[in-house]
Amino acid sequence: MVWLLTGCSTPGSAPSETSTTTAPPASSASAATPSATPSAPGAYKPADAHGKAQNVPVPVMPELAKENSEAGLEAFIGYWYAQLSYVDETGDLSAWLPLNSPNCRLCVQLQKSGEDAYINGRWIAGGRITVPVVNVQWSADDVHASTVQVIQERIDYYNADGSIGRARSEASNDAFAFFAKHIEGAWTVVDLGVVA
Repeated sequence: MVWLLTGCSTPGSAPSETSTTTAPPASSASAATPSATPSAPGAYKPADAHGKAQNVPVPVMPELAKENSEAGLEAFIGYWYAQLSYVDETGDLSAWLPLNSPNCRLCVQLQKSGEDAYINGRWIAGGRITVPVVNVQWSADDVHASTVQVIQERIDYYNADGSIGRARSEASNDAFAFFAKHIEGAWTVVDLGVVA
């Protein structure tokens, strides 16, 4: 989620300041915490100035996250952000991309930013995401809205040769509006934005 971490700047631009808005207290995101399995044998090693992350645990979608219910949506949101955090650590968008509608403009920007962060051997260090609060506003409509508190660690950017790629993005604590629709047995993100 490099785009979010850069304070909603586009790849290659200077980072802007991030807000410190938090989502209103509501349901706990503990039910939305996905499990993870190691991506390769060996101990997990986060990225640093000397190289990319190694053996990053792959988030596993909980069964609840497939359910068309308030609890199911909450679990899906936790999984979606876990996948986005995985994108930041690895550059691997393969499991995250199918979770999004092509009409979700911020999702498309996040995709471009994730691709840019790992092009030509580049990598980022930091950027892990936690989602302590998810407030689902279940409705009779097809699209359900949620407010999500998203905390992201500081990001440092590195070029393939280990040099600093750009100015770091400071840690952020933001509230996001998250809109999803349950289609053919699965949730799809249809829109996403920072709550002003």
